[in-house]
Amino acid sequence: MRRIALLCIVLAACFFSLKAQGEGETPRRESRFTFGRIFYDSPMSVRFPGMVGDGNGPPWSHDWPRSEEHFMKIMAEVTKVDVNPGGHIISFQNDECFKYPIAYLCEPGYMELSEEEARRMAEYLMRGGFLIVDDFRGERELAHFRREMHKVFPGRELFEIPRTHPIWTCFYDISSLSIAPPYSSFLSPRYLGMNDDKGRLMMVVDYNNDISEYWEWSNDPLMPIDQSNEAYKYGVNYVIYALTH
Repeated sequence: MRRIALLCIVLAACFFSLKAQGEGETPRRESRFTFGRIFYDSPMSVRFPGMVGDGNGPPWSHDWPRSEEHFMKIMAEVTKVDVNPGGHIISFQNDECFKYPIAYLCEPGYMELSEEEARRMAEYLMRGGFLIVDDFRGERELAHFRREMHKVFPGRELFEIPRTHPIWTCFYDISSLSIAPPYSSFLSPRYLGMNDDKGRLMMVVDYNNDISEYWEWSNDPLMPIDQSNEAYKYGVNYVIYALTH
């Protein structure tokens, strides 16, 4: 029975991996900006037996694809950046990731990078890529993410991004950092980062928050408009900063 259960888990992981390669993606034009979402394997993902994109689905896919679809509409409208609609699933398991200047990483508390993925992530970031890390909470998940980042950059540490940093004012002024986490008023959001050798911020980490949750449900009448609007400002600033630095 144990062997049968293990086989079912393996088959389910393969199924999700295959679905991740193209489900929900719209055609991509090379000349346009494309928002990439990181797909990763994780033994802990078996706790989430749902379909890709569901709340009980694989952690990397939470809020997919509506969050990217809504966010790219906002990007096109307020910045006039020529974007591909929706998002595209990418991975540090292959060199396709280098075609995407900005990548979104969801639920990093469940991510377990292989040696090859860690090497490629480091190369991606040092070559000018930018990572938006979102949707995780609690000391356990933060400690896990720190351990994974030590695989990528053994000699670097995450730091608190000061409110004077240009990422908070490069398009909108969001330096008050006032957006509340969608799950609990008891969480205190923190915004962490990591620099490259030249001092360029190469990632922003939304700890104790879930910005894309607001994007996904922004067309729902029950979602507060002011909070959704604020969440879009965060996303716009992240992308504009990354594209200009």
